Amino acid sequence: MNNYSMFLPSYTIGENAYNEINSICSVYGKTAVVVGGYKAMAAAKTHFERALGGKGIVITDYIHFGGECSYGNVSTMAANKTIMKADMIFAVGGGKATDTCKCIGEMLDKPVFAFPTIASNCSCCTSVSIMYTAEGVFVEPHFLEKPPIHTFINTRIISESPTKYMWAGIGDTYAKFYEAEVSSRGEDLEHFTDLGVTMSPMCVNPLLKYGKIALENNKACIASYELQQVVLAITVSTALVSIFVTRDHTPDYNSGLAHAIYYALTSIREIEENHLHGEVVAFGVLILLLCDENYDEFERVYAFNKSVSLPTSLSAIGITDAQMAAIIPKIPAMGDIKHYPYKVTEEMLEKAFAELKKYGERGSF
Repeated sequence: MNNYSMFLPSYTIGENAYNEINSICSVYGKTAVVVGGYKAMAAAKTHFERALGGKGIVITDYIHFGGECSYGNVSTMAANKTIMKADMIFAVGGGKATDTCKCIGEMLDKPVFAFPTIASNCSCCTSVSIMYTAEGVFVEPHFLEKPPIHTFINTRIISESPTKYMWAGIGDTYAKFYEAEVSSRGEDLEHFTDLGVTMSPMCVNPLLKYGKIALENNKACIASYELQQVVLAITVSTALVSIFVTRDHTPDYNSGLAHAIYYALTSIREIEENHLHGEVVAFGVLILLLCDENYDEFERVYAFNKSVSLPTSLSAIGITDAQMAAIIPKIPAMGDIKHYPYKVTEEMLEKAFAELKKYGERGSF
């Protein structure tokens, strides 16, 4: 067998997470450049100043990440003299900002530390960057050797961020469990894949248990225990599962029918313009469970979605029956379900959508 290495994320979480910056980062140098979104850097700046207090690591500048995680933008940012001179990069913001910084760090061979300001995805702890064109069109996942060296998850900042990001992040996160479970079913798995699949229930159970309260706390800007558990599931648990199940750089166990439905629906302008990724994926999970004839789990997720206003019908994502009927033929050919334990057919999907509609009307099948 060939040798392989696994590099896993480390993190600090809490309202005062930034207080650990000097002790953790100082071995990598004396200067750091903050790179991120404008709103994210503004939200984090006071916390940086309070934690560093003019001692230890010096922040040389705050630089906007360029707006898109594209290969061209990464090259432009890597040529920035301030970034080149800094000992380390502090990636601040959401997924695109963090993904951009991870690529810059790889190009310049500089250590990257992540500071998520929203809880919408696991970019701050993963070893992959999702690449787009300059216009924002998806290109490919760009796999990296390592995740950020350390992630500082300030729950105070996240509790004060727009609730819609955590709301959508919950939907995208619990899909990780359902898609990994189906895609790996009945297989004799490699150790790393098996480890990822075995951990994947941590991507759903805390969310269904704490998600409703966490979202209420997010709206009230309360950095509660429940909010912290949800943030950990979205940022850390999902990252660990993703790192293990994509060690061979394939999406076989890291995606599935919920994402296939999302990607098929992105051809409709309504989805692209008015709905978040995780929101639509959450809807796709319901169809995944109906196609899988897992009715008990369907009812559990359906009830949770209703409780937090995640979509439970086509109308909730602005799609008509006719539009969906035109999209269904595209789904079975999606690469996200090529590694399924059974063939997903148009007939299977049509039945699932009919069952979902019936359940929504009657509260039963």
